Amino acid sequence: MSDSAPAVVARGLTKVYGSGPGSVTALDGVDIDFSAQEFTAIMGPSGSGKSTLMHLLAGLDSATAGQVFLGQTEITALSDAALTKLRRDRVGFVFQSFNLLPMFTAQQNIELPLELAGRKVDNMWLAQLVETLGIKDRLTHRPSELSGGQQQRVAIARALLTRPEVIFADEPTGNLDSRSGAEVLSFLRQSVREFGQTVVMVTHDPAAAAYADRVVLLADGQIAGNITDPTSDSVLAGLDALRTVNL
Repeated sequence: MSDSAPAVVARGLTKVYGSGPGSVTALDGVDIDFSAQEFTAIMGPSGSGKSTLMHLLAGLDSATAGQVFLGQTEITALSDAALTKLRRDRVGFVFQSFNLLPMFTAQQNIELPLELAGRKVDNMWLAQLVETLGIKDRLTHRPSELSGGQQQRVAIARALLTRPEVIFADEPTGNLDSRSGAEVLSFLRQSVREFGQTVVMVTHDPAAAAYADRVVLLADGQIAGNITDPTSDSVLAGLDALRTVNL
C-alpha cells in the first residue's frame, strides 16, 4: 500500500438522474480516497451505483454535485475539451467489451492513444508490456483473429502504454472464461506491484475482487464498507451483510 497522496479523491459526490418525483439518486454524497499505487475494487448489489461512481471518477459523466480530483486537478471543474485531454493523457481505460478497432492490428490498437495525442511511442516500454502480457507474437493480428483473453490483454497494453496516473477497469473479465480472466487480473495486479500503477476496478465477481488490495462496498449510492486484503470469502461475507441490511 502506498503512503503517498491519493491518486483520486471524491468529496460529496452526487449523481441524480431525471428530475421531480421520478428522479433517481444513483450516488448520494460519496466521500472516498483511492490510494496511489494500489489496486481497488468497487463492489455492490446491482443498482448500487458502482458503475456511476467509476464514470464520475474517470470524467466520463458529469456530477450533479460534489468534486472529483485526479491528483491535484479538480476534474469536476473542467470544460469538455479539457476533460477530453485529461482522459487521453492521464487516464487509462479497460472495458468489458475490449473496445478495439476491428480494422487495426493489435499493435496499431495499442499505439492509437499516443498517435491521437501526437506523442512518440516508447518502444522499450511497449516491448516490455507485450512481452509481459504474452502478446508479442500477436501484434500483427486484427481483433477478429485474437481470443477474448488476447483482446483484453491488448486493451490493457493500450491502457498502460501512456503510463496513466490511474487505470479504470469496468468489469474487465466480464466477457472472459475463468482462465483468461485470471490471467488478466494477475496482470493488473502485477502492473500495480511492479510498475507502480494505480487501478480502480468495478466488478461483481468476488473472485476477481480478491486480486485487489482493497474492496470498497457500495449500497444505495453510498459507501457501505471497506475490506482490506480481501479474499473471495471475505468479499462474499461483506456482500451478504449488505443484502441482509437491505432486506
